[in-house]
Parts: sequence; C-alpha cells; structure tokens
Amino acid sequence: MKDQPDIEDERPTTLARERFNTIYLTLRDRICLLDYAPGTRLGEEELAREFGVSRTPLRRVLSRLESEGLVESRHGVGTFVTTADLPSLIQTYRLRMELAPLIGKLDPTPPDTAALDRIRALIAACDAARLAPDPREFARMNMLFFQQVVEIIGNQPLREITERLYYLTHRIWLTFMPQLNLAAETDAFLREMTDTLAALEMGDLEAVGYIRRNHISMSLRRMTTFEPQVP
Repeated sequence: MKDQPDIEDERPTTLARERFNTIYLTLRDRICLLDYAPGTRLGEEELAREFGVSRTPLRRVLSRLESEGLVESRHGVGTFVTTADLPSLIQTYRLRMELAPLIGKLDPTPPDTAALDRIRALIAACDAARLAPDPREFARMNMLFFQQVVEIIGNQPLREITERLYYLTHRIWLTFMPQLNLAAETDAFLREMTDTLAALEMGDLEAVGYIRRNHISMSLRRMTTFEPQVP
C-alpha cells in the first residue's frame, strides 16, 4: 500500500515532462527546418493556445531554446528566432569536427537491429527522393539520421553538447541551399549514411565518428565557397 502514493505523486511530473518535451521538440524542429525563419517572433499567447497549455510551461520551453541559442528574448518586446549565419558559427562547426571522433571512443553504445533498420529505411527514402529532391525533406531526413547517430553516444556530456551544436548549426544548410547543388548534397548525404551503416554492421563504432567528422568538414568546405573566409 505504501507504493501507491509514490506512483500517484510521480504521474503529474511525468505528464508535465512529456508535455514539455513535445512542445520543445516541435518548436525546435520548426526552427531548424526554417518553418520559423530567423527573426520570427514567437507569440506566447498563440503558442499556448496551440498546445493547450498555460504560459508557464511554454516559457520554460522558450528558456531552454534560448539557452541553446535558437531564440533570444528581448525585454518588453518578445522572443525571436535567432539569426543563423555561417561566419558566426564557423567555430561551432570546427568544434563539431573535433568532437565527432569521440562518438566511437567514449563509451559508445552498439545499435540494435531496429536502429539499423531505421537507418536502412532512411537510405532507401533518401535514394528515392533523388528523383525529385526537396530541401526541407532532405533536411528533415538529416535530422532523423542524426538522431540515430546520437543513440550511439554513451557518454552523456558528449551527447548533450553534440546535440546542442548540431541543432545550432542545422539551419545553415537550408539557408545556403539556393547556392548549393541539391543533387550533389543528396549524394553526399547518402554516402555518409551508407558508410555509417557499413561501419555499424561491422561493429566498428570508432569509424562512425571519423565518417561523421569527414562529412562535417566537407559540408563546411562546400558552404565556405560562398562565404568570406573567417580566420
């Protein structure tokens, strides 16, 4: 009988956490996929009404997004989506490259069969999309693939910073898309997923980190072709 109150006490906390995560992930994805363009004002009243919550949990979500650099709060004005430009994020990209090899070195977690199947499904979907490539769909698949890679990271601090840096820079690719060759970008993404899958199937988790590092480096090199070099 003693356990029952504990379970009941935990239930509201669990529901609140699930609600927070739902709102957070939805807003983060909208920002990363440019559904909310840089400079967009996020109205608390409208969002609270959309998600059926009070402003209190919504403000907690916005506070987390602000701590991650995706939005900024302007006193007396509101909360706005931050600008994503390559020169200001060059150092972030470089840090991502340095951290990537650690994915397979610091307590990596081997994927299960279901995870490998999800990567195979993404490869098939991306391959099919080459016939009529769509930048937003490509970016969405990139996020889904990243989420599979993150599952390999067993070191929690590394996982947290890897996620934060990825979502902070994710918008850059969509911003540059009018200047890039979408077909070539799709082929590069397919190679990354295919190489990663091959490494995972062989159980070579250390190789996964180096594959990711190389593709981050090549992606940055392609984009800096259209930007002044930053020392």
